[in-house]
Amino acid sequence: MHLSAMLGLGTLLLGALMASAAHGLERDVALTPRALETALSANPSGADAEQLANNVRALFGKDALAKGHPKIEGLTVAFALDRAGLARAPEVVSDDNRFHLALKPIGGTSVYAAATTLPEGSAARYHWKVEGEPIEGGQFEVYTPPAESRADPSVPHGVVTPQAKWHSKIFDGTERDWWVYVPAQYKAETPACVMIFQDGQWYKDRVAVVFDNLIARGEMPVTVAVFINPGKFADGRDNRSFEYDTLSDQYSRFLLEEILPEVEKTRPLRHDAPSRAVAGISSGGICAFTVAWERPDQFHKVLSWVGSFTGIASGKTLKEGGNTYPVLIRKSPHKEIRIFQQDGANDLDNVHGNWPLANQEMNLALEYARYDHKFVFGQGFHSDNHGYALLPDSLRWLWRDYKP
Repeated sequence: MHLSAMLGLGTLLLGALMASAAHGLERDVALTPRALETALSANPSGADAEQLANNVRALFGKDALAKGHPKIEGLTVAFALDRAGLARAPEVVSDDNRFHLALKPIGGTSVYAAATTLPEGSAARYHWKVEGEPIEGGQFEVYTPPAESRADPSVPHGVVTPQAKWHSKIFDGTERDWWVYVPAQYKAETPACVMIFQDGQWYKDRVAVVFDNLIARGEMPVTVAVFINPGKFADGRDNRSFEYDTLSDQYSRFLLEEILPEVEKTRPLRHDAPSRAVAGISSGGICAFTVAWERPDQFHKVLSWVGSFTGIASGKTLKEGGNTYPVLIRKSPHKEIRIFQQDGANDLDNVHGNWPLANQEMNLALEYARYDHKFVFGQGFHSDNHGYALLPDSLRWLWRDYKP
């Protein structure tokens, strides 16, 4: 169904604001995209309109208001512009013309705003029409946040601890930041499972909350998480693509010979492959797969978001990138690894390849070779939004049937 057909869907209303819609927006209630949709339906005027306009300014901030960037809350997306002297209200239109949203003036102020609730997984590239002229916009995608992504005060909370900068010998001349999460249920006398996340700074805080909740419920085993950033050289050069996109055993050796032994100096870990998982996004996603592909005897579980199974690390022959994996998977002896893979139809398309097609080729190759594999393909972009919406389910799937 076209997005434009969904604009009339009812929103999830905030009970505390329903009364304010009839009596003006309450001064002490922080505005959210959902509350904005409710407040606009009351057609405020006078002082109420001035207050709502100020609340919109506070919600979006000066930069987002000037550039027209949306604010998103679950499935509700809100847009606003602060422009004086317009003869008609601005509009937001998707590039494929399936989504159209006309903003409303807030009383006699210079602020225009609109909010709407969309179907799960909706995604669009959009542009603005201001005084009928197209203006550069951006993109959005919406998902229902999983309950497990919210901190639960009733469950034990693990601790994420920053580690001293790691100076690698395998990636000689690099140093990197990294962190270790230890769940509250960890006991030194019982070695734990371990899950490693590339680009660790992007994951550490949000993943810890999900781990807390799933471990407390018994939906995944007691698992230490290691969050590792890519290396940098002393002159500031980033070694991320070399480490992540190269098809070799170098990164798996880095984990097995350097990082995991360092963790085990204070936190004993299990050494069997079913107790070890590795995860990443984009180039970190192909890196996670490469680690398990090279060492299935050590790593059994892979989580890949918008994985770069493309020709980024193509080498001198232009034949050495991740785009070769579908053929390798089909022709190589079967390996005991389990893969959860996510991508979206609006992912990247550039000189290195087409991400949606590359991930679909990986999916078909893994199916052909009868791997334990799950692929979730949505409408999203090259982002972590869909991955985080799927994280609790993907972890449950990866760790299902686990027996120590």
